[in-house]
Order: sequence, then C-alpha cells, then structure tokens
Amino acid sequence: MPASALALVLTAALLHALWNLAAKRWGGGPHFVFSCALGVTVLWLPAVLWVGLSEIPHWSLTAWAFVAASALVHLAYFNCLIAGYRAADLTVVYPVARGSGPLLSALAAVLLLGEHLGLNGALGLAGVVGGILLITMGPRLLGRGVPQAAEAARRRRAGLWWGAATGTLIAGYTVLDGYAVKVLLVSPLMLDYFGNVLRVPLQLPVALRQAHSFWPELRRSWRGVLAVAGLGPLAYILVLMAMREAPLSRVAPAREVSMLFAALLGGQLLGEGERGWRLAGAALIGAGVVGLAL
Repeated sequence: MPASALALVLTAALLHALWNLAAKRWGGGPHFVFSCALGVTVLWLPAVLWVGLSEIPHWSLTAWAFVAASALVHLAYFNCLIAGYRAADLTVVYPVARGSGPLLSALAAVLLLGEHLGLNGALGLAGVVGGILLITMGPRLLGRGVPQAAEAARRRRAGLWWGAATGTLIAGYTVLDGYAVKVLLVSPLMLDYFGNVLRVPLQLPVALRQAHSFWPELRRSWRGVLAVAGLGPLAYILVLMAMREAPLSRVAPAREVSMLFAALLGGQLLGEGERGWRLAGAALIGAGVVGLAL
C-alpha cells in the first residue's frame, strides 16, 4: 500500500472512531438517522457544488443503480448501528461490527465457494473469533471475575448480535462502493453525498411516524448530528480515495485500526467497563482481519 493511501486510511480510522463515539453518546432513534442524512446534504452541499456537479451528467444507469443500492445498504447499516448503541456498549458493538464482516466473508468463501484460507487466513479467522470472545466475555473467559448480572449479560448478547448484523451490512456496502469508485469511476464525494440525499426520503416515513418527538430529540442530540454529518462523510471519502490508490483487500483491513481508537475512547470517555479486555479483543480482531486479507 502506498504511504499516501495508508495515511488516508489511518486518518479515516480516527475520524470514524470519533463519529461513532458521538453517535453512541448522543444518538437516538429514527430521528437521529434522518437528521444525520439531512445534515450531510446541507453541510456538504458547498463542496459538491464546487467540485462535483459536472460529473453527474456522465453517470451511466449502472452508476446510478450502484449509488441507489449503496444508499439502501448504508441506511440499513446506520439504523442497525444506532440500534446496537442503544442496546449495548460501544466497546462491544463497534469491534464486533468491524470484525464480523471479514469473518462472514471468509466463512462464506470456504463453505459456499470451496476456497481455502491457508495458514494466514486460518490464523486470522481464529484471531477474529478470539477477539470477539475476549470482548463479550472478558475475565469470565478464564474463569475469573464475578458472575454477570442478568442485565449485563443481556447487553453483551445484544452487542454481539447487533455488531454481527452491522458487520454484514458493512461487508455489503464496502463491495458496492469499492466497485463504484474503482470500476465505474464515481467520485468518492459524489457517491457518499448522493447516497445521503437518497437516504433522506427513504428514512422520512419512519421519522414521520413519531413526528411529535422530532424537535425534542434534535435539541438533545444536535451535537451528535453535527459530528456524524461532518466527520462521517469525511472519514468515508478518505477511505474511498485510498481505494483508488491501493487494492481493496489492503484498504479494508487497514482501516480496522479504528477498533483500537474506539476501544480506547469508549473506555476512557464513556466509562465502559473492562477496558483492558475489550482493548485486547479489539487488537486481536484487527490482527485477525489483516490475516484474512493476506
């Protein structure tokens, strides 16, 4: 991977962890998802007008189809992620989400396509599984620690489930968006922006069902909306730019260093428990993802 692509990915990883921290701290329900998509369309409009509108007349129907499909998958992903953050800790949901995509892709390749992982792939698979176990069980994995209360156990199970569901959607949009920017030559800025524009009408019916609570929730969560709307597209645009300079198989695992940032920030700023165990688990998942890529 070129040094410039690596710098883009590492910067994106930090920004990604920061906006996820904001989503965990201030995020809510469908109003938050809708407000973030609407915030992106407003905040990023000047950049789109300055840089990208001349590109749109040259988009093929295939390009538009990929943008629309990406918008749908991203919308499902963000709703799933926010639901996970409501149900469980950031330091459980985030690493499981980032690690389960490559894990599920590798398992599907072996079970359905007859591919062989090789030594690196097998070690990577074990690393992801082991890291998830460290995060979800902590000291109880070694028979230490006090028995979990029912509520704590429920939150861990919820974090594992929502994280895996989110990871599946991450794998889906990564493939769609990678093809769009590398093969169809859609600019990263325009792909992300119009994906958010399409998500506004898609999410609107869900938000309207609870219209009475929109303004109260926005007053509570506006800081999170600004953080997600500003940092989220920037982080993903940097990743898509890196995909143009380096293979997807190298960019995708390298960005998982964001798990370490999230584990550190979530433990320190949110006061979530078992920081050492969850940080170790996130590091093991990251190493496992690299092994799968190799």
